[in-house]
Amino acid sequence: MPEQSLTAPPAVRRALPTLLLLLTVFGPISMDLYLPALPALTAALGAVTSVAQLTVTACLIGLAAGQLIAGPLSDRFGRRGILLIGIVAYIVTSALCAISPTVELLIAARFVQGLAGGVGIVIAQAAGRDIYTGGALIRFYGRLTVVGGFAAIIGPLLGGMLNSFTDWRGLFVFLSLIGAGILVVTLLVFRETLPAADRTRGGFGQTIRDYRTLLSDRVFLGAVLNQGFLYAALFAYLAGSTFVLQDIYGLSPLGYALAFGLNSAGFMTFGYLAGRAAERWSVPGTLATGILVAGFGALGLLAAGIIAMPLWVVIVSLFLLAAGVAISSPPATALALVEYPHMAGTASSLLGMVRFGFGGVAAPLVGVAGALSILPLGLVTTVSVLLAGVAFFLLARSKRTVPDAAASSRPTLISSTN
Repeated sequence: MPEQSLTAPPAVRRALPTLLLLLTVFGPISMDLYLPALPALTAALGAVTSVAQLTVTACLIGLAAGQLIAGPLSDRFGRRGILLIGIVAYIVTSALCAISPTVELLIAARFVQGLAGGVGIVIAQAAGRDIYTGGALIRFYGRLTVVGGFAAIIGPLLGGMLNSFTDWRGLFVFLSLIGAGILVVTLLVFRETLPAADRTRGGFGQTIRDYRTLLSDRVFLGAVLNQGFLYAALFAYLAGSTFVLQDIYGLSPLGYALAFGLNSAGFMTFGYLAGRAAERWSVPGTLATGILVAGFGALGLLAAGIIAMPLWVVIVSLFLLAAGVAISSPPATALALVEYPHMAGTASSLLGMVRFGFGGVAAPLVGVAGALSILPLGLVTTVSVLLAGVAFFLLARSKRTVPDAAASSRPTLISSTN
């Protein structure tokens, strides 16, 4: 268990780490809750499949841009105020999604919803870097992956159940209520994790210099590109699996939610195991393992697109793809952020922007053949995983390690003990 500083208030010591994990639900909940209703939404708004999938793309791009904006701002002004603004905006825009009369307006509202939701994601990663060091830092990033997978399980399951007695508009109302609940918890327990003395100075010019520093780091760049390509494969799966499993294989919305939940359980389990493996075995080795596992899943989807395969082959392939991304996430995040405690928000924003931005580009590609073929999904995921492997082997392989608490250059609320 991590040892907590005596200077931290009791509420922070007990609840802050849990809240940081809770903040990671913005991404998966925003994406997953309404996926079982996506075909019905497409029909209700009179949209074609590829246009309806832009509601996924818009949210992904918004999540990327929101992190890119919120990360540097939190380095300069602190984490708490930026977080509260983002949560309030998320509540409002989720409600706007619920009342959108056309698919075009829904796409615009989803983009703004993503902007707001990106704040919670980047603050969770940056504040975690503020309060954890050493092995505890890697374990924390493993838990972020676990909670993201848990939210991905709960999201489609809730969506499938709610969709049995409400329409897609009711699902967005539910997202607004989730945001309101997170706002209450944040107001009660979140205390500033970045002291004023440790904040960046210099405004926009300093932000540009920080970006230049990060992008000139070969290991940082390789880890970020690796995650971008792997998340492109993951979000292609998120956008395409609902049509593949429901329209091609005939699953009901609830059946789709159960299948999706099984794969998300794998994401959660392997994310936890990856955090442990990266800490005790090898950070680069764990990352390479994740790429390999995701590659097997992508090749399975590609094979199913070329030759007709039974449903179980597709579900296993999706499981392996999700598990591989989960395995890669904790070690890649640690590689990207460990060297930059003084600008964790900016580093987190670049990592998150690339993850969700690449995902936003890849997601609509799986709809180019409408809802009639798995082949586009297989092609997008296979190419994405291949590029992720290239980024790792050319750039991110490194002897870089996570320093222990004694090596940390600044005080933390929570430090590692082994």
